[in-house]
Amino acid sequence: MPRLMLNNKQWTRLKAILLKQGIYDKENLRKTVEGILYHMRTGIPWRDLPKYFGKSNTIYKTFNRWSAANKSMDIFKQLIDYPDMEWIFIDGTYVKAHQHSNVANPKEQAIGQSVGGNTSKIHLAVDAHGNPLEFIITDGSVHDVKVAPEWIAKLDLSETSIVCADKGYDSEPLREQIEAEDTHANIPVKSNNKKKGNHHMDWHLYKCRHVVENQFNKIKNYRAIATRFDKLKRNYENNVALALAYQWLKL
Repeated sequence: MPRLMLNNKQWTRLKAILLKQGIYDKENLRKTVEGILYHMRTGIPWRDLPKYFGKSNTIYKTFNRWSAANKSMDIFKQLIDYPDMEWIFIDGTYVKAHQHSNVANPKEQAIGQSVGGNTSKIHLAVDAHGNPLEFIITDGSVHDVKVAPEWIAKLDLSETSIVCADKGYDSEPLREQIEAEDTHANIPVKSNNKKKGNHHMDWHLYKCRHVVENQFNKIKNYRAIATRFDKLKRNYENNVALALAYQWLKL
């Protein structure tokens, strides 16, 4: 029997959310979900899933159908429970795209081509305890500061006193966007910017930025997250959503 990820308490909580999503409560629903999580954890090809979970093609089609409807994203959002929004930390991480993810239109599927190979990028925001709040997937050639305004706009900063990020997010328009929400932008200025100093920085809080790196380390323990095998952006995005949802499910 393969190693499973959900205990009875976690499954009871997750099942209630699945039923709210309009997912039919079939007899093998738990094994189907475990099969999807097993694929995410191991990165194993769908056709090689252990027979314990049922027919591999059925499990793949279920995941693909849920992915098309963004159900994994909805599950992730519904599992977010009382986050500590006082401080928010943001950052991005590169993910190598495996040759199996090659497509004719890589940019449209969030795969960037460079000398170092094909990559995607996960942009993530976490709360004061390092729990995930919001993320987007872009191709690896996209700079952090170019997409930050788009996905920071998705965050509710009404209860947030500080948004903390590294020098990659050094941008006056971004600071203005954050401060327009009555939130302090704890983002250092690059050394080549001589017009503005770093007198605005809370360096003690800046050292806590490791909480977002810790979250990246957690989800990259899952093989299908650490290396992108999915051709479609939506499928990889929903795999990441499942990995982040599982972090909340364990709390």
